[in-house]
Amino acid sequence: MSAGGVERLADEELMTLVQDGDARALEALYDRHGGAAYSLAHRIMGERQAAEDVTQEAFVSIWRSGSRYDPGRGSVRSWVLAILRNRAIDALRRSASRAPRLDHDDDGVLEAQPSPERTDGEALRRERARVVRGAMRELPHDQSQVLGLAYFGGFTHREISDMLEVPLGTIKGRMRLGLEKMRTSMDEAI
Repeated sequence: MSAGGVERLADEELMTLVQDGDARALEALYDRHGGAAYSLAHRIMGERQAAEDVTQEAFVSIWRSGSRYDPGRGSVRSWVLAILRNRAIDALRRSASRAPRLDHDDDGVLEAQPSPERTDGEALRRERARVVRGAMRELPHDQSQVLGLAYFGGFTHREISDMLEVPLGTIKGRMRLGLEKMRTSMDEAI
């Protein structure tokens, strides 16, 4: 198949070629899903180099184990992102800090982007975001960490418990206390 023909294939067809050892198919798969994979890795890992390393590990794993993809269990994208998330969790466990540094403050990102039209809705959204960020900063580290992993990282309570090596009940308690403190802080700010 020509190089241009590979890009036009469906994900499932690409996976068949990856299983057969076709490097062009893996390249096309990376072109489609590498950005989303890196974005998730960066949210989990908190730094560019670590996110790049985890993304590379995930795609090497896909190259080596493409035969494990089962179309009956979900889309190729969700399979790729699940592999990436597992690699990121493994990397976090190996790291000395054992916890990702999630960026809860989007101010730098907003400043780098062109300013959207200033509407009442946009102003209200920005004010709410400012209040939420302020409430997150006021939380103790253990509470902001679990809330960040759940809401910004997309992890379940069980995954956070496993990742941080803390009992599930403790994770749920930290989350409940953190949400209560945020609610109180936000009520006072509004």
